Amino acid sequence: MKVVRTENFSKMDISQLFYDLFFDYTLRTVALGSAILGMVSGALGSFAVLRKQSLLGDAISHAALPGIVLAFLITRSREPIVLILGALIAGWLATLLMLSIIRTTRIKDDSALGLVLSVFFGFGLMLLTFTQKLPDATQAGLDKFLFGQAATLLQRDVITMGIIGAIALTLLFMFWKEFKLITFDSEFAGSLGLPIRVLDVLLTTLLVIAIVLGLQTVGVVLMSAMIVAPAAAARQWTNHLSKMVWLGGLFGAIAGVSGTLISGSAEKLPTGPVIVLCMSVIVFFSMLIAPNRGLIWNWLRIQRNRKLLRIQAVLADLHTLALQHPNEERGHPIATLRSMNAHPEFVSLILNQLKEQGLVQELSKNAWALTQAGLVEAEQTFKKEA
Repeated sequence: MKVVRTENFSKMDISQLFYDLFFDYTLRTVALGSAILGMVSGALGSFAVLRKQSLLGDAISHAALPGIVLAFLITRSREPIVLILGALIAGWLATLLMLSIIRTTRIKDDSALGLVLSVFFGFGLMLLTFTQKLPDATQAGLDKFLFGQAATLLQRDVITMGIIGAIALTLLFMFWKEFKLITFDSEFAGSLGLPIRVLDVLLTTLLVIAIVLGLQTVGVVLMSAMIVAPAAAARQWTNHLSKMVWLGGLFGAIAGVSGTLISGSAEKLPTGPVIVLCMSVIVFFSMLIAPNRGLIWNWLRIQRNRKLLRIQAVLADLHTLALQHPNEERGHPIATLRSMNAHPEFVSLILNQLKEQGLVQELSKNAWALTQAGLVEAEQTFKKEA
């Protein structure tokens, strides 16, 4: 997609690009469609991630390919609503087949997913090859569903995506409590008399809808990333389901719009893969800086805990020496403290830090003792540990 004419990305006119986002038909249409896709897939994908069904998105997206081709062969129409309907039916049938295999055989979830994915996708590729050899030219462009072609989105396509996505999200919030129960405790939900299988099929159907919406934008191959990545990023920021769903939708929408803007700034830069890369960046930064779960915060927390343990160890050693030598007036040699400590190289640094806090004092050269405040602090620490 080429919307903004620039010599290179570094010289891009940012203000012009954002102006075109609102007033250029192609860029506005693609950005809006991508935002809808990201919002719906991020919200519904949260349930797939929490239910450990992340690969379900990959299987359904690949299984939708034969539905797209069959819909064209039957109707000879390349209207998006027709192809989406075909993909929806194929994805739904693949989902029901997977659930049936898991319930009625000894085949595990991952094996059933791989089996259905390979069979349906192989069948779809065979049909696609056959269709491309037809004498007429109406089949041209069907292969774009493999990797997506967001630049072909029209206003009516976006309206269709918006309506279908709104219906899916409305059903999600209508059955919010039920979906929440079967996600976290399906046995308890069954004890309340809820139809577990019906709700399971309904939730999976909504997930199929989200996947089908994105086939034209990011394609069969990359659509699974739009289901898993926004939810994975949102999971780093919160422990609450409602916040995770909202954040997943927000991250998906941000990735859709930013990917559209970046692809629109350079020539021959495909929108679908760029959207997925933008989503990957969001996931990466979420894994790094998200509170409580971020790698950076975890590292800082570990360093802080180590420092606290070292300080407590030195306080404990000084307290032990004070009890053993109550009449010691010149303090305890630092060599003794180092011999008692598991990390002798940090003893001098910790003593200086404790001195600044008023917990220890240097009575003579390299001889240390607890102050009255330090003695109280050490006794309180021992009481907490006890």
